[in-house]
Amino acid sequence: MRSRIPLLLAVALSATGQLGAQSRQLPEDSKDTLRLAEIRVVGTADALAAIPGSGALIDGISLSRWHVLTVNEALRRVPGVHARDEEGFGLRPNIGIRGLNPTRSTKVLLLEDGIPLTLAPYGDNASYYHPPVGRFARIEVLKGSGQILFGPQTIGGVINYVTPSIPDRRAGTLTVSGGSRENRSAMARFGGTWGPVGAMANLSHRSGDGVRANTGSRLDDGTIKTTLALGAGHNLTLRGNVFRERSNVTYSGLTEAEWAADPRANPFRNDSMLLDRWGASATDRLELGRGVTLLTTIYGYGVSRDWWRQSSNSEQRPNDRSDPACGGMQNLNTTCGNQGRLRDYSVWGVEPRLRAPWSGFGGHALLDAGVRVHGERQERRQVNGDAPTARSAGDPTNPGSGIAEDNRRSTRAYSAFAQNRWFLGRWTVTPGLRLEHVRHERTNRLLDPDVSGATNMTYLVPGLGVTYAPNPLVTLFAGAHRGFAPPRVEDVIDNASGGVVELDAELSWNYEIGVRTRPGSAFELEATAFRLDFENQVVPASVAGGSGATLTSAGRTLHQGLELAARVDAATLLRIQHQVFVEAAWTWLPAARFEGERYLYVGTAAPDVTGKAYSGQNGAGTRAQTSVTGNRLPYAPEGMLAASLGYQYRSALDARIEMVYLGPQFADPLNTTATVPDGQQGVLPSHTVWNAALNYTVAATRSTAFVSVNNLFDHLHVADRTRGLLPGAPRTVQAGITQSF
Repeated sequence: MRSRIPLLLAVALSATGQLGAQSRQLPEDSKDTLRLAEIRVVGTADALAAIPGSGALIDGISLSRWHVLTVNEALRRVPGVHARDEEGFGLRPNIGIRGLNPTRSTKVLLLEDGIPLTLAPYGDNASYYHPPVGRFARIEVLKGSGQILFGPQTIGGVINYVTPSIPDRRAGTLTVSGGSRENRSAMARFGGTWGPVGAMANLSHRSGDGVRANTGSRLDDGTIKTTLALGAGHNLTLRGNVFRERSNVTYSGLTEAEWAADPRANPFRNDSMLLDRWGASATDRLELGRGVTLLTTIYGYGVSRDWWRQSSNSEQRPNDRSDPACGGMQNLNTTCGNQGRLRDYSVWGVEPRLRAPWSGFGGHALLDAGVRVHGERQERRQVNGDAPTARSAGDPTNPGSGIAEDNRRSTRAYSAFAQNRWFLGRWTVTPGLRLEHVRHERTNRLLDPDVSGATNMTYLVPGLGVTYAPNPLVTLFAGAHRGFAPPRVEDVIDNASGGVVELDAELSWNYEIGVRTRPGSAFELEATAFRLDFENQVVPASVAGGSGATLTSAGRTLHQGLELAARVDAATLLRIQHQVFVEAAWTWLPAARFEGERYLYVGTAAPDVTGKAYSGQNGAGTRAQTSVTGNRLPYAPEGMLAASLGYQYRSALDARIEMVYLGPQFADPLNTTATVPDGQQGVLPSHTVWNAALNYTVAATRSTAFVSVNNLFDHLHVADRTRGLLPGAPRTVQAGITQSF
């Protein structure tokens, strides 16, 4: 397999014509990107005119003026993106795009400066870690065929968090704030350039209570970024980061009875998440002459994640029969045991990317091509403790105590990709191709002797995008590409036998057509129609994705709808001193449904394969086989809207208010309307929340005072039912000051 990757790249390069042609006739955004020492998904705002598909930029002004506490608050302003809150700190964001299930952001590719950041992007693409949003200068979102340059996830979209550039002169900022729910935060950033060396450091701290009782978090994050000029057209960027989380957060939502008693209650006061992450990367940028640039990135990171937890609505302790000393929820904080889900991840990769302008076939072009070698290792243990405060395995002679899982899972992936943009007058044509070869291995070390298994998969991911600009103010675009996401290690290799489970990769054909227009500086609009046609979508096997929620093939599914993003600047339009703007991001998703034959069993315990009489740990009974074909997919709201009104007077006063609407959602494939005791089924009703922010800048002192309010009217709503009922964040007020120097 290794020999095929250089061959594919060589073929892509040889087919492009005259490499190294002059770049002066390329769009300005392309030339700017050539000089960057970091990977960009979109690039500058002007680059949107030529990218093959829909995209969005959340700039630094928007992030700073809204004073977003979590990435969820930022992403809700992008049409098509559903960012669901969980614990109030944005530590485990649940991001879905175009109706894809948002749980743990598994169907989205998350990058930082173009480098993967999830725990195991190929083997377990779940966002149990997320960096603090305050360390980013902007956020890029790409949903079209251009995402095949980044992989492996090409189904929903790519979200790239861009860190600030190193300033030419010494400069820094200090921001401190505090507010409700005991929120306290501080962030300091300082950097500058001294001759051939530029450096910048970012330190942040945040602590506070969660959205429920007995929850809270303390986060510390440190990042350093250095650029070294090694010669003419040659520089090296080094990055390092350390992140530490100490949280009292639970895995479990509430049952219906617990919600009725107190929707912000949390009986699991002893649960804790201990997470440490450290990472480093080096990016070498070398100009090869005549506009050709080679960007080579080496990256690596490690994560240690220990989650000690109990649950009342699943088969975890203390609710399972392996915890006989518990005696039920009344003894939760005394004799009931817990589970320690102990995880260690190590990830590394090498990725050279070539960018080259060339000419041929009647026009000018820009080639992006590269290869990547990527490795992952997961060390996964589950230990059952004898007490709610246990932080080690209990007595193995006690039923249910001791070590319940000891797995090593590893992945090696090889990628090759090429995408070429032809600039043919008013047309831009962008074909692309990605090759993914993935090898998963799994070893169960609880058995004697160890049981191991392995499997390989190879997929081609093509894409094609076209844009047409009839004039400088309007761009029409259309695209189609293959959606691909590899299955998790645990879902394709059986733990007991090491055999390969028949679970295909997630595969789809994604289409979109749209228009971008900027008729003057007063108005911006992007409208997109999209269709995601899945041959196989992978979904939780259990009805609600609770305990034991392995993944399974859902077969054919369909997502299609419309997106609209618009901004009107009344100050420019009406030529007035007072700047007033209106922004809106709207999504309509009329179709998000099961298309193929898909059945679920209805009952209270796992049936046998026939659905006949069974005896399970929760009692005996029968289950009926129920078709969900034609049903709406879970967590796919039909309508979403984020609209804001802003006012700015000169450079001193900035005020803005926002309305966020989210339509109703089903929590399970059966589209259950009646609630069940565990809270994991039923409807999530629609809700609307209002947010506001006020900033006042004193130019003479280079300082800005601010106050922001999220959920202005303290509206209580159901945010999630995946593991039981979770409430959305209550009204949150924060105030602070930013000092520049």
